[in-house]
Amino acid sequence: MSYLILIRHGQSTWNLEKRFTGWVDVDLTDNGKLEAKKAGKLIKDLGIKIEYYYSSLQLRANNTLKLIQELLNDKKDFTRAWQLNERHYGALTGLNKIEMSKKLGKEKVFEFRRSWDLKPEPLEKKSPFHPSNIDIYKNLSTDQIPDTESLKDTYVRVINYYDSEIKNNLNNGNVLISAHGNSIRALCKYLLKIDEIQISNLEIPTGNPLLIEINKDQTIKDCKYLDKNRAKDLVVF
Repeated sequence: MSYLILIRHGQSTWNLEKRFTGWVDVDLTDNGKLEAKKAGKLIKDLGIKIEYYYSSLQLRANNTLKLIQELLNDKKDFTRAWQLNERHYGALTGLNKIEMSKKLGKEKVFEFRRSWDLKPEPLEKKSPFHPSNIDIYKNLSTDQIPDTESLKDTYVRVINYYDSEIKNNLNNGNVLISAHGNSIRALCKYLLKIDEIQISNLEIPTGNPLLIEINKDQTIKDCKYLDKNRAKDLVVF
């Protein structure tokens, strides 16, 4: 048996401002840093060794992982992968969620945020928020940079990467992934066998490690949030 720990980054500056963030590279708030440190303490209390670390390319996930590693006194290098990035919100990027709810209606905004295969209008390439204009993506090819994504699109890239690069490492040790609300929702859908309707109701809290026990045959033995006071409901697998 091995452990897979999934953690959504701590609160970011755009989380605080309630803006659609997606691939924009914002950092943690002070509260987000505290969430990351608390996550590190919860993981340390497990008394298990992490052999493999992964993160997206994005600063908020990277810095969450670095703060966790500080608490664990673990200086291992970690793998950064664009495939673990947050979902790209297209033309919604940078907009305020509350203002958009007033303009379009709460149901429509919820549909944009949580539906399986609906994607917003593409973000114009001239926008400063487009990944092609953000330094951390300068080494990606044009076919790796989206203009917009649905959760289904995000799922495909996340799960392809998990299957090819992460899954087999669970046979050799424990794995921790620091990522984002939608990339973790994609992993939960896959691992916990959540259907396309149920996944719309799965909320991933910031800075709360999700501990998944995985058997040698890659089946799930148990799944729980480490901070029970901030745990969100998980669909029974």
